[in-house]
Amino acid sequence: MQRYAAEHPAADLSVPALARRANLSPRQFSRAFAAEVGTPPGRYVDGVRLEAARRLLEEGGSGVEEIARACGYGTPEAMRRAFVRELGVGPADYRERF
Repeated sequence: MQRYAAEHPAADLSVPALARRANLSPRQFSRAFAAEVGTPPGRYVDGVRLEAARRLLEEGGSGVEEIARACGYGTPEAMRRAFVRELGVGPADYRERF
């Protein structure tokens, strides 16, 4: 599931969707994932999406709105909130600095 999430950040990576892919109940999946990876699935997916967005911002070329869609954020605002929460800066400021 970790590889799938990293390769498909825009996909439905909710616990129920990932559990279906693993042929487990959502509860079983959450427990097994957390035990194996050391973090809950939702937190892991947040990190995967943030890392994908950081890479795309550093590469340049794409706009913030396009990057937000490509990384599974529903809106540019959702991506901005994730950046501010985790990195202390918005996506545009991140791009300027890095």
